Amino acid sequence: MTLPVPRLTAWRIRPVLVVNTALATALLLLAAGDVARFPEPVGAASSVPPDGSGDTEAAGSDDAVTDDGVGETQGASPHSLPPEDAARERLADEMSRLLADTQARLSVSVLAMDGGLSVGYGEGAFDTASIVKVDVLAALLLQAQDEGRELTGYERGLAEAAIQRSDNASTDELWTLIGTGDGLDAANERLGLTETTAGPDYTWGLTQTTSEDQIALLRAVFGDDSPLEPESRAYIQELMGSVVPDQQWGISAAADGDFELKNGWLPRSQTGLWDINSIGRVVVDDDAHFANGTYLAGDTYLVAVVSDGHVSQAAGIAVVEAAARLAVEAISAGPDV
Repeated sequence: MTLPVPRLTAWRIRPVLVVNTALATALLLLAAGDVARFPEPVGAASSVPPDGSGDTEAAGSDDAVTDDGVGETQGASPHSLPPEDAARERLADEMSRLLADTQARLSVSVLAMDGGLSVGYGEGAFDTASIVKVDVLAALLLQAQDEGRELTGYERGLAEAAIQRSDNASTDELWTLIGTGDGLDAANERLGLTETTAGPDYTWGLTQTTSEDQIALLRAVFGDDSPLEPESRAYIQELMGSVVPDQQWGISAAADGDFELKNGWLPRSQTGLWDINSIGRVVVDDDAHFANGTYLAGDTYLVAVVSDGHVSQAAGIAVVEAAARLAVEAISAGPDV
């Protein structure tokens, strides 16, 4: 089943016409949000996580990051809105409060696997950091499929190190194997990523993407309508479900059941601020329940959070985890909440 992913746009309030039968007058309400702008960090990374794994920034120039513009909404009650609009309004309200005291820039998208309801908050392009490793592996698997072969033992070793431990040296090798940025861009045309641009040369961590595009990637990994064959999808899912314990933060905060994820974290040398990203699949309400004539193990959501401008890695992780929880709560709450 193909799950629609509507294009996310900055929230705008439609005019609301209130008719008074006694006075026959009209009132037009309009609420518009401020546009927050943050400078694009440039430069090479100055630090590496203590275990030597994860994200470091390669030398080279950054691509430009698009400014984010998100408005606030007022007036309309969620009870009177369609489910998607109500979820979007709830999410916008909660995210405005979450980000009120931080300079960080963030975009989050969530897709319900059952029913296809999708909402998001925030716009603009962000550095991928290590979440691009899922995209790189998907590109390698597409190329292997085209050649009618399975991955070699060497390729599997690289893939497992890149996804499970976020090993950068292994990702450098995979980047070469897929044909660097050209190979990634070609694969993304097939995977449905329309707003993702590969980083120049070997700066794969500076690939630019959106939360919306990361949902498209997750659909290709976890959905049935995908250019990736079932065996390829199962392999990526297996690796995302077995990352090392100290890298299991992020979108997992929204799960009370199973989850598969890949995180990215990148300190920017010129600003001292951090990129923090997390993508994956979460299961909510893991207890078996009866719905629509079928026993279900839980509700499944694809979640992507991309962000930058955090004062520390820990602060960024806390914000990303809160955003993931708020996004899943907003889409799963229903129209009467």
